[in-house]
Amino acid sequence: MSILESLAEALAAARVEVVDLTAPLSAETPVIQLPEQFAQTARFELEELSRYDDRGPAWYWNNFRTGEHTGTHFDAPNHWVTGRDGDDVASVPAGRLIAPAVVLDFSAQAAADPDFLLEVEHVRAWEAEHGPLPEGGWLLFRTGWDARSGSQQAFLNADDTGPHTPGLSPACARWLAEESPVLGLGVETVGTDAGAAHSFDPPFPCHAALMGSGKYGLTQLQNLDRLPATGALLVAAPLPIVSGSGSPSRVLALVERG
Repeated sequence: MSILESLAEALAAARVEVVDLTAPLSAETPVIQLPEQFAQTARFELEELSRYDDRGPAWYWNNFRTGEHTGTHFDAPNHWVTGRDGDDVASVPAGRLIAPAVVLDFSAQAAADPDFLLEVEHVRAWEAEHGPLPEGGWLLFRTGWDARSGSQQAFLNADDTGPHTPGLSPACARWLAEESPVLGLGVETVGTDAGAAHSFDPPFPCHAALMGSGKYGLTQLQNLDRLPATGALLVAAPLPIVSGSGSPSRVLALVERG
């Protein structure tokens, strides 16, 4: 039996589970809000073309409008000025869209402090327990933030000082981009950076460091609590938008179950 035949059999027998890490995409999907002087991303919108009626008696279909970075989405290197000469989302090699993933669970810390920042020491401690980060794989940062995804207000968690959501410290972002073996970072929050990252030095260090190093981001993931710390295989499927800086994506994880 070939490797792929074995995988198909394991999927059919539920020895390998497909876990959907994608948030449903609708007009209610939370979107990032930038200061008023900047252009804003679009919420997801459907425009009905026909629904088994005189506009099209046998078919139902829609146009849709959305931002590239709405909902569960993929950040390509050219999304940030540091990666402006890097790949657009259509140029990301298909082979890099399927990769191993590990889950670093800091949901308890984020519940106690919404401004919690992952540090290099946290990653090193995790590696001491679980082994090294996967070469060419994903680091998925679990904070439990997906539980807030039904509310724009709760998801952004903003006050007069700005959003308060967990993320990475500038030092950890640089280390992940420049020294770690992973190809990207996945998070449950609206973006890969912490809510307060606008005030960091440099600002938005995850975007600046990851995109500048040719690495990727995945955001607004869900169901990370259903993944093991190690051993999952991640499938990220953005639309190949020519010159696009990212795309809403279906993100799946394959997990062995017994």
